[in-house]
Amino acid sequence: MKSFYKELYFNIPERMEFVNITSQVNEALLESGIQEGLCLVNAMHITASVFINDDESGLHRDYKRWLEKLAPHAPIDQYDHNRTGEDNGDAHHKRQIMGREVVVAVTNGKLHFGTWEQIFYGEFDGRRKKRVLVKIIGE
Repeated sequence: MKSFYKELYFNIPERMEFVNITSQVNEALLESGIQEGLCLVNAMHITASVFINDDESGLHRDYKRWLEKLAPHAPIDQYDHNRTGEDNGDAHHKRQIMGREVVVAVTNGKLHFGTWEQIFYGEFDGRRKKRVLVKIIGE
């Protein structure tokens, strides 16, 4: 069995944003040479997420509104975490809701998706450099 990894880096200027990273994950898969296996894509920061869904702008706006209702940024003092000097208590909650990672099957050298599925990086506390791990195992 072969193993391959690559790290992707992001510095999103907005506090909350979704970035389609499917093409970057596909590039990593091509670099790996793996034809059959599994591809893990993992947000390596506790205020960011990786998830699979449709690349539809209305859906992304809905997510942002929904997440802000569930875990609003303000008032900042509503989160005990922010008493540490941070202002990102909401971002930790948003990450928990959207998830840390995804695993996609690799079949015939391609990501084996369902209809409309694509991979997204979700940022909930932007304005600094963060990374995503792509780890591929198989033959």
